[in-house]
Amino acid sequence: MIKENSKNPLQLKSMNHISIVCRSLEKSLDFYQNVLGFFPVRRPSSLNFDGAWLFSCYGIGVHLLQSEDPENMPKITKINPKDNHFSFQCESMATVGKKLEEMQIEYVKTRIEEDGNDDRSLQLR
Repeated sequence: MIKENSKNPLQLKSMNHISIVCRSLEKSLDFYQNVLGFFPVRRPSSLNFDGAWLFSCYGIGVHLLQSEDPENMPKITKINPKDNHFSFQCESMATVGKKLEEMQIEYVKTRIEEDGNDDRSLQLR
């Protein structure tokens, strides 16, 4: 039974990073750097598998890991807002949508309205 600090029993401070297993490390690096604006950071040379560590100016760390069996990874054929994802805030949805179209990146628009709140998003992969 946890009594001390029951709202944060492990006394966590913040999220450090997320790891994502990739079918293609090269394509994933291109997307995270050239679309989302992440930049590479030093990765320990003692890690003896293909991967990359990235960070963003928004304080998010991502570790990309090359799949050991890329051909047998599930193939994603369409964008599903109910699938695993993470979210960013932006200044202008219209500007982001236009830029994605210029970059020929597929996306879908979603909208949730509840209790006077209007939450709009662009889902991409």
